[in-house]
Amino acid sequence: MISNNTQRTNPFYDKSLNKRHKSSSRFKKFTLGSLIFSITFLVFFLGDIIGKGLPAFKSAYIQVEVTYNEKTIKNSRLAIDKKYRKLVSRAWIRNIPRLIKENPELINTKAFVWALADDQVDQYLKGHYSKIKEKDIKTLEELKKYSFLKLKFTTIFFSNGDSKIPEYAGIKSAFIGSILTLLVTMVVAFPIGVMTAIYLEEFADDTKFTQIIEININNLAAIPSILFGLLGLAIFISLFGMPRSSPLVGGLTLALMTLPIIIVSSRAALRAVPDSIRQAGYALGLTKIEVTKDHVLPLAFPGVLTGSIIGLAQAMGETAPLIIIGMIAFIPDTPTSILEASTVMPAQLFTWAGMPERMYIEKTAAGIMVLLTLLISLNAVAIYLRKKYEVKW
Repeated sequence: MISNNTQRTNPFYDKSLNKRHKSSSRFKKFTLGSLIFSITFLVFFLGDIIGKGLPAFKSAYIQVEVTYNEKTIKNSRLAIDKKYRKLVSRAWIRNIPRLIKENPELINTKAFVWALADDQVDQYLKGHYSKIKEKDIKTLEELKKYSFLKLKFTTIFFSNGDSKIPEYAGIKSAFIGSILTLLVTMVVAFPIGVMTAIYLEEFADDTKFTQIIEININNLAAIPSILFGLLGLAIFISLFGMPRSSPLVGGLTLALMTLPIIIVSSRAALRAVPDSIRQAGYALGLTKIEVTKDHVLPLAFPGVLTGSIIGLAQAMGETAPLIIIGMIAFIPDTPTSILEASTVMPAQLFTWAGMPERMYIEKTAAGIMVLLTLLISLNAVAIYLRKKYEVKW
């Protein structure tokens, strides 16, 4: 800060300088406060998600005696003692006949096994509110006393599809559906988007027609994603009769949404290549196609790839357009082709978030953790590729 004596003796001193310094200091403190607030909110958000999601990777198991005979094949509930039937998962009990058919040597035998517990038992053991009767609580406490009731790490969340039974629900079918949908999106959107950007940036003349195309591309990148869902419903399902809720329709719909992003980012990458590269190619007698294909595109490819990966990452997190085309359906089985009915991870999480059972809260949080991991991984790959192949002029 300049002293008062300097202010009085210097005829060129600007009297508003102190005011500008104070304004600059306030602005700096404001931006710093905004950054601290954002980081605090992010830490709180991630901490809350992780705190709620980690319990989903553990499930309650009860050690019970199981009887394998002809009666249990016809009525699986008879396989365990009546005292424990309401405490063991219905899905686990229903699998007993299938287990006997796959292992005939189990017929007319008894064995103590760890059975998947009901969701209410699971929540009780994790210290949450559950609708368990007093007599069942006494039974559970007795089982805990003899270490017959435990929380154990389980792969159910990753190995099972969706289920109406909370403790048996997993994300496998939604994960595979997301992968198939993104494959269709990438196969369609990437080549069309990059070729469109090359044409508009390198070959198209600056006419009113190309200007209109550019304006529309920029506008398409900013419209609400749900409109692309309506477009996909009208064109791919109603007009062309493609199978509803399939990764094919979902991928094509997301491709429409991702195309403007890929085109805009690819054009920016092509524009960043210096004109001297093109002029040097022309001076050597190369054609425009040769210059573009062999020199401009390879140099712009890191930026093209980065924009495309970010566009695909955004498509992976979309829910609204996929809900319109029916990809929010209950899909317990894992899809094996792009023509089968399937769902995607964001739609699966949206469904779980509306379920009344408390166990779905931790399932939703765990699904968000998986989805965030995938999105961060895709962005990390984009940053890595950009840094590795980037050419500085």
